[in-house]
Amino acid sequence: MDKPVISGNTIKIPADLKYLTDVDDFIEGFLRDCGAEESVVADIAISVSELVNNAVAYGSRYSPDQPIIVTIDKTNGAVTITVSDQGTGFNPDDIADPLADENLLKEAGRGIFIVRSLMDAVDINASGQGTTVIITKAL
Repeated sequence: MDKPVISGNTIKIPADLKYLTDVDDFIEGFLRDCGAEESVVADIAISVSELVNNAVAYGSRYSPDQPIIVTIDKTNGAVTITVSDQGTGFNPDDIADPLADENLLKEAGRGIFIVRSLMDAVDINASGQGTTVIITKAL
């Protein structure tokens, strides 16, 4: 895969951060078409950016043969976004607390914390075949 592919409510990108703008444009366009408030658009855009960054760097490890898939749906006044990679997975319980004294000055390790603080629900499903994160935010 050498470029983003959009099909309906799904965008599939190569595992490369240069395509993050394509994902942002896709998600923000969908949300604005739904009439979402700008504060909600911003919260979701930040969250999806964090998740796609993690999927590219830690899940697919920048491997071009392991694309990232982002799907967005609107139902019952809420938006659900799924971000999937094909990496080796991880245990979400092993994520260090970014507010612990020993982690306050670290440059990484805040993505999931930020997503959990901005979204109404966050579900992480990780296995040896990849990780899928499902986030939900009321409109």
